[in-house]
Amino acid sequence: MTRMLLLATGLGTVLLLLGCVGGRMSTKEIRTVEHLDIQRYLGTWYEIARFPHRFERGLVNVTATYSVRDDGKLEVLNQGYVDTKDGKKSVARGVAWVPDPAEPARLKVSFFWIFAGDYKVFALDQDNYEYAMVTSSSKRFLWILARKPALDDSIYQQLLQKAESYGFDLSQLIKVPQDWE
Repeated sequence: MTRMLLLATGLGTVLLLLGCVGGRMSTKEIRTVEHLDIQRYLGTWYEIARFPHRFERGLVNVTATYSVRDDGKLEVLNQGYVDTKDGKKSVARGVAWVPDPAEPARLKVSFFWIFAGDYKVFALDQDNYEYAMVTSSSKRFLWILARKPALDDSIYQQLLQKAESYGFDLSQLIKVPQDWE
């Protein structure tokens, strides 16, 4: 079984189980961005920072690429390399969809057929779609994404402040090496 299949299976299972978890780790109070134009969100995003998870352990140069499928849903292609850009490549394919058009920034994502987890975009560069911040149904999940392998530090700090204001434990945050240049 490949590392990314384990990643997808683990993510799907964890997100499903965490969907049932409430309390202080819940993201119910976190409002997604009001407007998300899926067409503008398509394409490749670089993972700038994330919380550690077994399914991404040791991965660097991580990207997520979104494209529209024939059925109107989104294909999700997550890729990363074990330890270095020249290391073993890990790939996971999934599908995402917007269950409620009134909340376009709250998606469901599935990497393993019956398991779907929340994908909540709660920060987004509304002008240029150059950065985004995503969580799930639990504050154990946080990703900072950008269209380029690096993000301006002032923007990064603003995103950290926003995450902290929602109660995310930023001591867990890992900056993801992106050495594509």
